[in-house]
Amino acid sequence: MTTALITGSTAGIGAAFARRLAADGHDLVLVARDGERLAEQATELHDRHGIEAEVLVADLATDGGIDIVAARLSDRKKPVDLLVNNAGFGNKGRYLDVSLDDELRMLKVHCEAVLRLTSAATEAMRERGRGGVVNVASVAAFVPRGTYGASKAWVVQFTQGAARDLAGSGVRLMALCPGFVRTEFHERAGMGTDNIPGWMWLDADKLVAAALADLSRGKTLSIPDARYKALMGVVKVVPRGLLGSVSSRTGRKYGPQ
Repeated sequence: MTTALITGSTAGIGAAFARRLAADGHDLVLVARDGERLAEQATELHDRHGIEAEVLVADLATDGGIDIVAARLSDRKKPVDLLVNNAGFGNKGRYLDVSLDDELRMLKVHCEAVLRLTSAATEAMRERGRGGVVNVASVAAFVPRGTYGASKAWVVQFTQGAARDLAGSGVRLMALCPGFVRTEFHERAGMGTDNIPGWMWLDADKLVAAALADLSRGKTLSIPDARYKALMGVVKVVPRGLLGSVSSRTGRKYGPQ
């Protein structure tokens, strides 16, 4: 049996990855800040699927939290075969409406933690000649829309660049770019979602199934839905200046308020 480590595992996309990987027979290392929820999740997955579920309580907005997870990924005696960097959050408000401390905390989780955890995991994986990393980004990476989109653009560029550097090593890396997914993400950020059209919402379990299929095909970028693939195709041909203006207006109309 192989082992997968998932950050932000207790809700949303992370929980969907945990459910799917446990159902497929993978042992899990579950990472989040809430120890009680982690314990409940680990027990449920163990009882339902007969897998081993290890718990790591860690806040990836802190150096100590990142260190804990990086050390687990570097443990050669208990190898991790798949890393899912899913932990993340959004801040409510436009640039300069959000405190600098909150912006830096976001970059810590979305960028520094992803870099350090990916590095710890892939170094060990390269030694074994096999392994995979899924870094959860967002379709927001492809439009000029604030610090959140900028941080996710970094995740995409970093992941695809690292994938090229590790080509032929047996280690696969993929950036996953979902659109709106019904999770706790917006509620935690205090963002309303009533103004988002129903067709824009994705199902987390279907998203994970598509993502894992893309990873198995060796893709370095996964946009796991035809609707968002079409939207991102349009984004590629729209001039950047116009795209920024449209993104700002659309964000105010359809984005979280």
